Amino acid sequence: METSSPRMAGGTREVAVNSSPAVAANSEGEEIEVLESTDVLPVAPEDQWKSLFDKYDPENSGFISTERFRDLLAAHGSELDPHKLEVLLALANGNADGKICYQDFVNLMTNKRSNSFRRAILQGSRQLKGCSLRDEVGLGLSQRFVRHVAYETLPREVDRKWYFDSYTYCPPPWLILAITIAEVAVFMYYGFQLDRLVLQVSSPSFLKSPLPYHPQLRAQAWRYLSYIFMHTGIEHLSLNMAMQLLVGVPLEMVHGAMRIGLVYVCGVLAGSLAVSVTDMTAPVVGSSGGVYALVSAHLANVVMNWSGMKCQFKLFRMAMALVCMSVEFGRAVWLRFYPPAFPPCPNPSFVAHLGGVVVGLTLGVVVLQNYEQRLQEQSLFWIFFCVYTLFVLCAVFWNIFAYSLLDVRLPPPP
Repeated sequence: METSSPRMAGGTREVAVNSSPAVAANSEGEEIEVLESTDVLPVAPEDQWKSLFDKYDPENSGFISTERFRDLLAAHGSELDPHKLEVLLALANGNADGKICYQDFVNLMTNKRSNSFRRAILQGSRQLKGCSLRDEVGLGLSQRFVRHVAYETLPREVDRKWYFDSYTYCPPPWLILAITIAEVAVFMYYGFQLDRLVLQVSSPSFLKSPLPYHPQLRAQAWRYLSYIFMHTGIEHLSLNMAMQLLVGVPLEMVHGAMRIGLVYVCGVLAGSLAVSVTDMTAPVVGSSGGVYALVSAHLANVVMNWSGMKCQFKLFRMAMALVCMSVEFGRAVWLRFYPPAFPPCPNPSFVAHLGGVVVGLTLGVVVLQNYEQRLQEQSLFWIFFCVYTLFVLCAVFWNIFAYSLLDVRLPPPP
């Protein structure tokens, strides 16, 4: 066995080392120094990815050639998710200028929604030749559920593979679940208080709650959002809750609570404001504005990407979703024009459903259509968001001035 001994020169001790892990001992055998390899693949944080990239960029230019990038993947590809490796290779093979930018690399490895992510996804979708995610076997129950969600919501195979590798259930889809639980809790509370579960709206105390929107109490701004926690009866709650969970939870798992919350809240606010503008004497209850925004956006996304969506029985399921929406909307229209139990206050309006649909077909479609890109980088998102903001401002001024200018006869406060 051959060993290298330390050499003393000018009072400085030099130790010869290899690039692999080694153990060096001093001449007295009293000190042991462990030298660790620099070839270990860093994980998650961006500052650690930099050290790996710099090994292939000795000039610190911020770019490496596609050849060096392939060498990087060849050396460390076994430690990456296989589907992510496929997209990275597609990016290297399709890069026209022959260089890979450090920021592109970091964005890809940390799943950031950016233009570089979008380019890699589009390039990967053209060149990806691996087997379908549906053909993979040996998956656990949670992995099969994530795969099911991917096929329910994403139109491109490369998107589905990337999402399947990246999703960790952390955080879980908490927003839609929390809203649904709160709605059920409020309904049960008023069910016991009013001593009825069907057609609670027929109770004289129903609108005395601080939650429903009422035209006489429109100055209480929270009512434009809090009305979602009140429902006219168990039939109203059941339909809304079913659509909210079956569509909202998968969408939140893919797009995140912030994006889905934006569509949901915009639908809720648009619903109450639409009622205050078009059905000025009617109250509003129910989460239909937010639910219809999510369902409409999802159905529109499926239709726009019909050939790419691989969910099972998609035509039958779309028909069932439309039937449920139609039944719920028909119930709301019937109730609105049914003689109220306590005139002159009319029954709750159905216009909130239409407000939610409009939000879903505009703002919601843009949010759901681009899984791989940041919203702030999409010009169409800003166009629809500005139009939505303009509508909100106009509706606010309408609520302040129009009721008195038009001399609208409002029902007495509850």
